[in-house]
Amino acid sequence: ANRSPLAACPSGGMEELSGAQLIAEALRAQNVEYMFGVVGIPITEVAVAAQAAGIKYIGMRNEQAACYAASAIGYLTGRPGVCLVVSGPGFLHTLGGMANATVNCWPLIVIGGSSDRNQETMGAFQEFPQVEAARLYNKLSVRPSSLEVIPAVIEKAVRTSIYGRPGSCYIDIPGDFVNLQVNKSSVKYVECCPPPPISTAEHSAVSEAASIIAHAKQPLLIIGKGASYSRAENNIRKFVDLSGLPFLPTPMAKGVVPDNHPNCVAAARSMALLHADVIILLGARLNWILHFGLPPRFRQDVKVIQIDICAEEMGNNVRPAAMLLGDINAITKQLLEEFSKRPLKYPSNSEWWKRLREKMLNNEERSKDLALQKSLPMNYYTVFHHIRELIPKDCILVSEGANTMDIGRTMLPNYHPRQRLDAGTFGTMGVGLGFAIAAALVAKDRTPEKRVICIEGDSAFGFSGMEVETICRYNLPILIIVVNNNGIYTGLDAGSWKEMLQYGDPVTSVPPVSLLPNARYEEIMSAFGGKGYFVNTPEELQNAVKASLADKRAPSLINVMIDPQSERKKQEFPWLTRSNL
Repeated sequence: ANRSPLAACPSGGMEELSGAQLIAEALRAQNVEYMFGVVGIPITEVAVAAQAAGIKYIGMRNEQAACYAASAIGYLTGRPGVCLVVSGPGFLHTLGGMANATVNCWPLIVIGGSSDRNQETMGAFQEFPQVEAARLYNKLSVRPSSLEVIPAVIEKAVRTSIYGRPGSCYIDIPGDFVNLQVNKSSVKYVECCPPPPISTAEHSAVSEAASIIAHAKQPLLIIGKGASYSRAENNIRKFVDLSGLPFLPTPMAKGVVPDNHPNCVAAARSMALLHADVIILLGARLNWILHFGLPPRFRQDVKVIQIDICAEEMGNNVRPAAMLLGDINAITKQLLEEFSKRPLKYPSNSEWWKRLREKMLNNEERSKDLALQKSLPMNYYTVFHHIRELIPKDCILVSEGANTMDIGRTMLPNYHPRQRLDAGTFGTMGVGLGFAIAAALVAKDRTPEKRVICIEGDSAFGFSGMEVETICRYNLPILIIVVNNNGIYTGLDAGSWKEMLQYGDPVTSVPPVSLLPNARYEEIMSAFGGKGYFVNTPEELQNAVKASLADKRAPSLINVMIDPQSERKKQEFPWLTRSNL
């Protein structure tokens, strides 16, 4: 299975194949399963060849959404998806997806067509310095020098995307390469690159970390999406159970240990971060999501144990008390072995646990009060309360938007790893439908009973709403829920909107955060053959969710109208002025 199908060609054979066929077969030889793109000159034949080689091709409506989808494949499967795009503007539309993948540390391959080699510098159709432009956003940006080296270049790109810290890689294909013929015997064949080698931490560092943890008075384990990507869930769950430590997942690490585990302190997040004296970072970075590990959100004297695959990440913003460099899963196993020699069980009746539980209970009660409000229009908490009661525990949740994503993260639990996809480290809006399409394809092939539920703010939905047609074309049973507040952060109700227009032209009178009130997004789904629901009350929401989940074959979109002024519950810390991811 690890040998390229190209390698079966007998030496000296005269069989010829096109550049498009060579690209497709080389990708398949590297176990690439999915390709997303928007075809056109000069890469249409590559998509056709990919399908002939057994690669699933999904034609998207925008290159940016295609790139987001391909990157999500890398996160969900550990093997990169491919985004195939045309030259010039098509290539430029992928820059957001490349940057998002690299910042998120997800493997991705982007293949861009470019102008013919003999037209360079002549003002060719869509001519653009693509290799140079891509370099800033990718681990590797390369143009093959000949058809013969294409398999080697593709193998290197796949290998680079998954080895070390994962990220995006770009391959530039001159237009004249696509239909050019090459003799198979002259091609440089390359076998499939194996999975990344597993590295472990130095024994002395593991021992030092164990000693620091054992002496902690108020410890906290922070689980990042690096732990989720490394498939470390089994060892991390064992470690949490063995140690008794409280843990906090970052947004896409939710489910590595189930959110309903008694040691999960997500409901007391701010207090846990502020008062912990020892923090163990398991594949999480001290960036904006964790407030850089600095006061006033953290103690000045907090001791950080940093566990990461990337040496350059060590010491960013806070000097670690212990550095464990290597694979998250392997190092967690090392810690388990270390604590088997010196048993550790942080007492569940400690003062630290008592304070955490009190704060969790208090915060949960505040959210519950908001969720059970009967007033109309509904607020965010009411909407998420009813969604939570009905959706399957094993569903894959995709979420984006401002308040929609933030509140949804706290209200909708995850019980399994790699089943929450959101705006991520780069805070990217527009990823939702691309991510949902990728998740639905993986679920269809591997766990067909699993549902994908994509919960979008109305503004976020607008970035890639036309991908609803893609969802219907491929008959992917995705449930999209648009939480519609008529705006970005907040909006106007229909009456206020009408009154506002009386003051003059909307370009000067309408607030920049406002969108059209009561926009009928569900009709977009209906237009393409899916099922659309317009919802104003909890009862209508419950009925629409039940009907959508009962239909396991067709996609649905539920347009949920909420109070345009609905916001998050008030934060207890006055310095919390941004999204508290």
